[in-house]
Amino acid sequence: MRNKSILSEAKEIRLVTELIKLGARLQILETNSNLSRERLIKLYKEIKGVSPPKGMLPFSEDWFMSWQPNIHSSLFINIYNYLITHTEAQGIDAIIKGYKLYLEHLELNNLEKTLSLTRAWTLIRFIRSKILCTAPCTKCGGIFVVHALDLHPNLVCKLCNIPSRAGKTKKSTRKVATYIPQLNPV
Repeated sequence: MRNKSILSEAKEIRLVTELIKLGARLQILETNSNLSRERLIKLYKEIKGVSPPKGMLPFSEDWFMSWQPNIHSSLFINIYNYLITHTEAQGIDAIIKGYKLYLEHLELNNLEKTLSLTRAWTLIRFIRSKILCTAPCTKCGGIFVVHALDLHPNLVCKLCNIPSRAGKTKKSTRKVATYIPQLNPV
């Protein structure tokens, strides 16, 4: 049996607990900790009261390109990039802090959550593997998630060019407008 530091194990349990509370799937827990699968399942059941969901993680980058997911993904990636650039947060800690700030922004503006922690984690993986990237909108200057292999010299974001089927009510159109100033952090 190998010697394992009690403090490092406690840190991993704290991290896993936080990830579970934010809605992380078992695959994310396994990737970001050295705890055994059985232990992770036991922790998940203890915290959530149910077994972890089964099945594959979302893997299509196209999900991030539709109207509302693109806006939420762009908001999250701007928060994440700001944290990476201006704080010492890195790796999974930056994802957690960025996701918490994303949720706080939604709560302050009375908006519904579109991006799960699993999708946020997947987005970071897609950007690191150069499947997705960010590009500025030529109209508003906000930074938005785009396919890395697409050409985007004249990119017009989903906020500047809202699809006709989106925002059928005045209420939802007003909600969308609250995103614009937050997307381009100073």
